[in-house]
Amino acid sequence: MMQIRGLNDPNLRALLQLTSVPRLGPRKIRTLVRRFTSPQNVLTASMRELVQSEGIDQTMARHIKVHSSVKFADHQLERAAKVNAHIVTIWDDRYPLLLKKTYDPPVLLFTKGILQPEDHRGLAVVGTRQPTCYGNLITEKFCRQLGQHRVTVVSGLARGIDTLAHRATLCGRGRTLAVLGSGVDYIYPHENRELAEKIIQSGALLSEFSLGTRPEPHYFPRRNRIVAGICQATLVIEAGKKSGALITSDYALEQGRDVFAVPGPINSSQSVGPNELIQQGAKPILTLEDILDEFGYTAKAEKRLPDIQLDMLEEKIFSFIRQEPVHIDNLLTESKMPPAQVHSILLSLELKSVIKQLPGKSFIRL
Repeated sequence: MMQIRGLNDPNLRALLQLTSVPRLGPRKIRTLVRRFTSPQNVLTASMRELVQSEGIDQTMARHIKVHSSVKFADHQLERAAKVNAHIVTIWDDRYPLLLKKTYDPPVLLFTKGILQPEDHRGLAVVGTRQPTCYGNLITEKFCRQLGQHRVTVVSGLARGIDTLAHRATLCGRGRTLAVLGSGVDYIYPHENRELAEKIIQSGALLSEFSLGTRPEPHYFPRRNRIVAGICQATLVIEAGKKSGALITSDYALEQGRDVFAVPGPINSSQSVGPNELIQQGAKPILTLEDILDEFGYTAKAEKRLPDIQLDMLEEKIFSFIRQEPVHIDNLLTESKMPPAQVHSILLSLELKSVIKQLPGKSFIRL
């Protein structure tokens, strides 16, 4: 099997040239490389030899000879070196195993950060860009715990559920991968640049789009195909009837992967998507154990708790906070402590990411 290592490998340069040829998609590139044994050999093959390959007619052979761009390849290699990006090919053992098994996987993945073998045990977490308080809570709770249990959380770095999923996983000291609808050197939305840098430190950004590519609306469904393709299963947390999250779940089903959904209130427009998925056969997710059971291992055996230390007063206030929202007035009554002191302790607990403040001055455990 061909292995391409490093930005200076001449076969990587040749492969980049092939990806610049109009209408020469991943399947045809794989067919050509298989026939000629390397990308370099494809570029040096004659017209007559090229048209003997499956799916290559005279017009496509001419495109390969005329339109394979050295300039594009050199620019990508220079840009990758400048922004510290990696280019992983489908023949590389770093390429995500489950993605390789999907229909027409990308020949190249551009990455920042490091892909790990353990990422095959990944869960795509997707949902609306405008989550309710309920959606926020469920996403933060589940993804924080998934991070603690060594499940790689994969999402798309979009506003809403995606952003919450990445942040909560990092709070649980877990791995998260962000699949972009742009080049990995162009972070969108812009307010997630700092989050993207944190993801790189313990996970990775990845994209099938070349470096320098700006986001376009039609890129995001292609991005969703990668999100679903990397993972064992997809979890939908709040999604409207036409949400992009449902495109991701459709891709998961097409690829023979499991789809999970978090049920929501029947009168909420943001719960229409997951509720309908459950009607159609998706597994309803009520607890973290519902997910872990499907992944084939127990919470107790795999759990990796963060080293969070609470002092005596923090422990006292924390003991009054439940999985259901508790109002500040109840905390003041139960603790019998001065309001200023309780507020200070609550802030400390929030900074330690063990509780979350909700609208209306209520608090809940994470």
